[in-house]
Amino acid sequence: MTQPETPEGFRSGFACFVGRPNVGKSTLTNALVGSKVAITSSRPQTTRHAIRGIVHREDGQLILVDTPGLHRPRTLLGERLNDVVRTTWAEVDAIGFCVPADQTIGPGDRFIAGELREIAGRTPVLGVLTKTDLVKPEVIAERLLALQELAEFAEIVPVSATGNVRIDLLTDLLLAQMPPGPPLYPDGDLSDEPETTMIAEFVREAALEGVRDELPHSLAVVVEEMTPGKVLTIRAEIFVERDSQKSIVIGKGGSRLKHVGTEARRQIEAMLGEKVHLDLFVKVAKDWQRDPRQLRRLGF
Repeated sequence: MTQPETPEGFRSGFACFVGRPNVGKSTLTNALVGSKVAITSSRPQTTRHAIRGIVHREDGQLILVDTPGLHRPRTLLGERLNDVVRTTWAEVDAIGFCVPADQTIGPGDRFIAGELREIAGRTPVLGVLTKTDLVKPEVIAERLLALQELAEFAEIVPVSATGNVRIDLLTDLLLAQMPPGPPLYPDGDLSDEPETTMIAEFVREAALEGVRDELPHSLAVVVEEMTPGKVLTIRAEIFVERDSQKSIVIGKGGSRLKHVGTEARRQIEAMLGEKVHLDLFVKVAKDWQRDPRQLRRLGF
């Protein structure tokens, strides 16, 4: 069977979004792909894996690597998340540096910009002003000027992922930085993450919403088994670090865990296209963020 010819001028390659935690990187990835491939949350440090989303265009294919937010680590987990970011920077063809329009540029942004300067000579960096739907036009203008002063960017573009504003333009600008070449993934593929990873991420996203600020860092999810049948049965375990956190996740009379299961199942069924029975169990893995053995067990 002969392979279809690659159109003339076709480009394909890898790009990633970087920035402080909670500046909209995952939402932006989902907007460019046009489907949910990265979990989002109002809590910082939601992303822990470099999830790839794939953008298919007639003139190119863009593979987006969604990295965790670069931050000052307080645990072994934090150090490993930062390692994921820096490893990703070294492997992509272009980088989008995200700064939110609803906040002034701060020390965290300057720190990341300084780190990016070291690779800007060999990897093009685009400045991306996110969340422009949250502020007035004059504020956008101020933020763009401030962003321009941070580094030498190949391009600067203001976007709103939720409002779908200049998302196509950002895709154009990123694709222009990709090398000429054939598609790297089959047409129709939206991500190369294993199903179990995506399922675990959907459960974690549901569990993150509406909980106390300290819980996101302490919460991990592992899919233990998937049993096919008329209804696909999935058993997943939610790990926290303390008994007090376990009671938060479960809620009064199990109400919170039931809500988590309902929300996660809706996302999983949409992804898999079939009915799912989701069994969730909450377990305590004491101080797992600081324990190398437990980190390995939980996939870090």
